[in-house]
Amino acid sequence: MDSNKEHLLENGNLKGTSSNEEEVHHGMTDRRLSSSPLQNKSFPTLLPFSVQNGKVRKVLINFQVVLLGTKLSVLLPTIPLSFVAVYCGFGKAWVFSMSLLGLTLLAERVSFLTEQVSYYTGPTVGGLLNATFGNATELIIAISALSQNKLQLLKYSLLGSVLSNLLLVLGTSLFCGGLANLRSEQKFERRQAHVNSLLLMLGAFCHMLPMLLPYAGDSTVTEGQTLELSRALCIIMLLSYATYLFFQLWTHRTFFESLEESNDDEDDDVAVVAFWSGFVWLFVVTITTAWLSEYVVGTIEDASKSWGLSVSFLSLILVPILGNAAEHAGSIIFALKNKLDISLGISLGSATQILMFVVPSCVVVAWIMGINMDINFNLIETVSLALAVITTSIALQDGTSHYVKGLVLILCYIVIGICFFIFETPMDDNETKRMNMHRRPKPWMKE
Repeated sequence: MDSNKEHLLENGNLKGTSSNEEEVHHGMTDRRLSSSPLQNKSFPTLLPFSVQNGKVRKVLINFQVVLLGTKLSVLLPTIPLSFVAVYCGFGKAWVFSMSLLGLTLLAERVSFLTEQVSYYTGPTVGGLLNATFGNATELIIAISALSQNKLQLLKYSLLGSVLSNLLLVLGTSLFCGGLANLRSEQKFERRQAHVNSLLLMLGAFCHMLPMLLPYAGDSTVTEGQTLELSRALCIIMLLSYATYLFFQLWTHRTFFESLEESNDDEDDDVAVVAFWSGFVWLFVVTITTAWLSEYVVGTIEDASKSWGLSVSFLSLILVPILGNAAEHAGSIIFALKNKLDISLGISLGSATQILMFVVPSCVVVAWIMGINMDINFNLIETVSLALAVITTSIALQDGTSHYVKGLVLILCYIVIGICFFIFETPMDDNETKRMNMHRRPKPWMKE
């Protein structure tokens, strides 16, 4: 606590102390809690005694807190190495690897900075910030894929994030939590999980219809009809997600209060980054994330050929696992502490946000950009999504957990991983070439 106060004094800000503790807790949401377990309690000092300039000192403290204040700071060198690999002409597989590891760190830092800003804003703006930046990495990768018209890659990465959170993250959390609490039954707030499950079922329902439309009797279904249906369903999903935020933050906050009560058992946290400093750093980290995301999207096919792995496997399995590594670790740590409400808030909340906010947002953005993107994820992909949602809902229906439930979810994820390791849906190369005819290629994308 003393170290936190020192950082506040250095930033010229005393907010977050006792007078604001109530506001801080009311501003918490399930997503923001995910970064806490990876935050270092003490930071390596970067302040030589000779530094007397207040502005320089403040910049060094902010750099120390934002970039070195996490256990993932060991990945920090991969960010400059990514730029070096691009401009020195290294192999694209190296560019892909360095960029993906850099995104792992940046995704966790975006979550942390969103948390810091939310300390000052209260629940309303905090909820909007989480909706905007909670899955910023996935959204930025999606926009980068849209700009290069790699729609199949985009769909795989979004689907992979949902499957990863529903089966791998939640499954590992339940499995580890069950093993750590063998002599006691783990329980969680069933109403919270039920609301998320309903939204996920609605999302799976909306994704099933465009996929089933071509099989509707003997009628001929055009691509335009599938596209129109997809856009209409995406608007419905966005409205339902906005209703979910209103439900969570205003009308039924008691359903989610267990998250705050569980976090109250920990040491009281205060903001360690000033309000405007948090916004500046959030902008810088987001721009860097966008840059690295473009590298990942532009080199994933070359990495696929170099490693002998399919693009579908890389984008569906590898990218989501590394991109959400911080969330995964946070969910597991909370489960080990017998705080399943927080683990479910992280995994189910993230899956709901991607399926009901990020995916339809990508369709709307593509619509604005003049790109015809639908939500037909093909047969195997859509069925995998629907089965994952159903399996997760069944596992959580009784409000209790044990390690067998977690093991089943993990095995389901392994089954899907094996399927896409063997099977690869062909990329729509003709459409990509047609859309890219008038696009000027980036220098680093040239052979």
